[in-house]
Amino acid sequence: MVPQPGVAWGICLAFRETCCIDDADRVQRSNREHLPSMTAVLLSLATFGSTLCGGLFALKYRDRLHYLLSFTAGVLLGVVSFEVLPEIFELARAHSLDATKAMVALVVGFLFFHSLEKFVLIHHAHEADYAEHRHPQVGVVSALALVGHSLLDGVAIGLAFQASQAVGISVAIAVIAHDFCDGLNTVGLMLTHRNTTRHAMAMLVLDAAAPVLGAASTLLFQMPVSGLILYLGFFAGFLLYIGVSDILPEAHSGARPNTAIRLIGLTALGAAFIFVVARFA
Repeated sequence: MVPQPGVAWGICLAFRETCCIDDADRVQRSNREHLPSMTAVLLSLATFGSTLCGGLFALKYRDRLHYLLSFTAGVLLGVVSFEVLPEIFELARAHSLDATKAMVALVVGFLFFHSLEKFVLIHHAHEADYAEHRHPQVGVVSALALVGHSLLDGVAIGLAFQASQAVGISVAIAVIAHDFCDGLNTVGLMLTHRNTTRHAMAMLVLDAAAPVLGAASTLLFQMPVSGLILYLGFFAGFLLYIGVSDILPEAHSGARPNTAIRLIGLTALGAAFIFVVARFA
């Protein structure tokens, strides 16, 4: 039997509506998948302003860099201790993974930057004959490491949003809070090693843009938890190196003995600041 026109028309309408519903569902699912990543990119724009503010602060108060560097060394120590390492252990516990590999990645990150700095900084035989010297290339390499750190900050925001919106917002707040110190560190390291103000500003803009680029990159990929743990470990390693082997010694070099307690207190304050951010962000 040939279907009646009315029945055939009804079948066609039903088929078309089903297709439209499927297409609408696909669009809605796509929107839901991309919304968190786009939110991550928008929030990362706040890190641009935060980093610039930190760098401009360092330029204005360059004669007090000892105090600023002491505080930010504590900030980096706090980021590793109160944000990165707890996140590694929590992810490892939740997914039944071995956190030892992340600790190996931490050591690799520390030694990688140590080796990179020593490779770039070539000491000459009679260099000790000079009372005081600085190496502009060390400031550039150190600042580039902070740019890399800021890029990974942006990636961290994007990856956190891949986990959940609540986690993403918390990580974004923490990153925005300590990116002020990233800008300060970038300018501080450049000026400490006798780079020009113009070069310091150029590196500051690069550092400020890096988190936005990092967050945007997560629109293109999804990282498995096992890879995320290794990334966080490596990230913690070079943060530790920058804070402990570069910034903190520089903060105390040339400082008067009566300021030592203040500098140590500022380092403790920087770590305490991140502790509060990590607990209440």
